Amino acid sequence: EIQFPVKKMADVTYRESPAKVTGNDCFTNKPTPYDWYETVKLNYGIDIQNGYIKHFSKIPDTWNKMRDVLIYWSKKNIDGFRVDMAEMVPLEFWRWVIPQVKKEFPKILFLAEIYNPDAYRLFLAHDNFDYLYDKVGLYDVLRDVACGYRPSSDITFALNNVGDIQHKMLNFIENHDEQRVASDYFLKDGKHGPAAMIVTACVNVNPVMIYFGQELGERGMDEEGFSGKNGRTSIFDYWSLDTVRRWNNNGKWDDTLLTGEERALQKFYAKLLTLCNRERALSEGLFYDLMPANYDNFEFDSTKQFAFLRGTGDELILAVVNFDNKEVDVVVNIPTHAMDFFGIPDNGSFNAFPLLSDSKFNTVFSIDSPIRIKVGATSGELYKISSC
Repeated sequence: EIQFPVKKMADVTYRESPAKVTGNDCFTNKPTPYDWYETVKLNYGIDIQNGYIKHFSKIPDTWNKMRDVLIYWSKKNIDGFRVDMAEMVPLEFWRWVIPQVKKEFPKILFLAEIYNPDAYRLFLAHDNFDYLYDKVGLYDVLRDVACGYRPSSDITFALNNVGDIQHKMLNFIENHDEQRVASDYFLKDGKHGPAAMIVTACVNVNPVMIYFGQELGERGMDEEGFSGKNGRTSIFDYWSLDTVRRWNNNGKWDDTLLTGEERALQKFYAKLLTLCNRERALSEGLFYDLMPANYDNFEFDSTKQFAFLRGTGDELILAVVNFDNKEVDVVVNIPTHAMDFFGIPDNGSFNAFPLLSDSKFNTVFSIDSPIRIKVGATSGELYKISSC
């Protein structure tokens, strides 16, 4: 019960009956610790208790209110909206509201957190959402591959599953919902993440997300008050991270207080992301999977390594990653069809110049004499290819 000031109490008393439905459709006054008891379900015109019947013949009042909210924030010159659990709001609403927002703000972006691959294309249709989370596909596969639970060749199938819309998928290996790469629940050390990160960042022209502290190897192993020690950085507690605090260094934002390994990892991320923007083959190029050409290659382990090409015009980059926990020497077959695919003439031999490492040495190879390279443990390399 909420009361008005004393002088008005004699005239009116305000009472409210708060909603008793959580965001995850829990109808009880005793939600479990796993229910979203800190959230309230909004009425988007769906009768949840009676077979999820839709009542859209008259636009639900909530739709108008939420449109106004989106317009309000768009006027603040934000870049876009990341929509949490987008599938829990009817698709009809998104198809109704997004065009209205984009009509007034054409450059605004809508990114959907979505976990149902069967609905991916529905959420992208009619130019509604610009990008979708690729969690159920690429993230899950890369995590299993990095942990040794699946062969690296499975990456091919994850990419093929979203082949026609892969450029619309947001790639990542960390976010606020998932366990940190360096946590005890994943790879235990950030230095083991580069192989997965190279694939994540370089397989297509789609956007890539880096979670704060990821580039420093943040472990997410603090035991925050509500969240507890679970390999994630708490989104429920007021908290600060040791790695980020030291990087901040009282507002200097330098590496003075970082360890050698943290500096090295930060340098890797900076170089990788710079290359993704600087090299046209990565920012604009087509993708060519080299795994089928290397399944029978006894000098290339298709359960531990992954290789592909990216190219546009006369620019070509070879990516080779190694998920094994030891350095390996590998031979990568590049078929004639690959060069034909990119329209690059075979003049006999090619130079491969490393972009990620500090090495200044070219590797020479030809279609008949495949490239032989050394790849570090849980790491990889990008090679810029040119004709000799």
